[in-house]
Amino acid sequence: MKVLVLGSGQLARMMSLAGAPLNIEVFAYDVATGKVVHPLTQQVMLKGLDTALTYTDVITAEFEHIPHEILDICERSGKFQPTTTAIKAGGDRRLEKNLLDNAGVANAPYHIVTSRAELDAAIAKIGLPMVLKSALGGYDGKGQWRLKEAGQVEAVWQDMADFMAQTENQAIVAEAFIPFDREVSLIGARGRDGQIAVYPLTENTHTNGVLSLSVAQEGDHALQAQAEKMFTALANSLNYVGVLAIEFFDVNGQLLVNEIAPRVHNSGHWTQQGAETCQFENHLRAVTGLPLGSTALIRPTAMVNILGEDRLPTAILAEPTCHIHWYGKEKRAGRKMGHINLCADTPAALQEALKQLASHLDPDAFPALHG
Repeated sequence: MKVLVLGSGQLARMMSLAGAPLNIEVFAYDVATGKVVHPLTQQVMLKGLDTALTYTDVITAEFEHIPHEILDICERSGKFQPTTTAIKAGGDRRLEKNLLDNAGVANAPYHIVTSRAELDAAIAKIGLPMVLKSALGGYDGKGQWRLKEAGQVEAVWQDMADFMAQTENQAIVAEAFIPFDREVSLIGARGRDGQIAVYPLTENTHTNGVLSLSVAQEGDHALQAQAEKMFTALANSLNYVGVLAIEFFDVNGQLLVNEIAPRVHNSGHWTQQGAETCQFENHLRAVTGLPLGSTALIRPTAMVNILGEDRLPTAILAEPTCHIHWYGKEKRAGRKMGHINLCADTPAALQEALKQLASHLDPDAFPALHG
């Protein structure tokens, strides 16, 4: 079985590693260069998208911000999974909000803004404080503003107007500020036959808008059930095939969707060591029509992002359940260079292991471990 992934980053890389034992060969289409490359070596493997569409059995994606003309070509091939509708919604918050509303899934009150008058209307409708997010192109904290009081409106509007002018068809989604207790996410998979399998909720810590730490362990069963119900409603409404991630705000035991990611997700990397079947294998199983693997938690596990660092102390590998996953990238400030998975037999032991790991790492580079 041959799978083409739109995108040639670390997620395609990890899908390739997970697919090899199943004899699934993964190719990666670099959207920027138009080359079809090996996900690990980046060696050119095929000439152009048209050739790849003919040669491969299934097409999927590792990120949302794919030109629509490429998605439309892939959809016409009849090989694309999950759906181009889901991928387009993952890259446009306006479409995402519409999907959530149509599926009956709770999310923050919002208003679409393209003009100063619409910003004023959003303030009247939602009130302050509010969070403003670009409809297109925003990720890892980019393209976001927080409006706390009326005196900030003019300055924030000018900044947003300049931002919108840079991209055609851009808009801002104004959302009510949610005073949440914590941020959690659910990774799940839906097969071609409608089978659904979900992983345990993961508690996430962000630093400057970028995920720093995810912790997966047995938690609140009522909250898990609530998340699974929302996942099922959304996945079924889309006739989704593959892995889907949903990020939530936990507000006094009630979940509100923050955003969705129609793909394997950073907060699910812990599944490589902490689950019976990792998210990358389950995505490939789903899109190729294989039965889904068990999503059972083997043991409490944490994932620590490596941001802007290309070396770590070798001493951390002396920790018995520490696993490093490098992405083979050139070092750049703030860039996701890899991640660390750390496991333990109990939640308490995991917290101790995280403290031990922190003792080896720079507090400035790994603030979530030193907070």
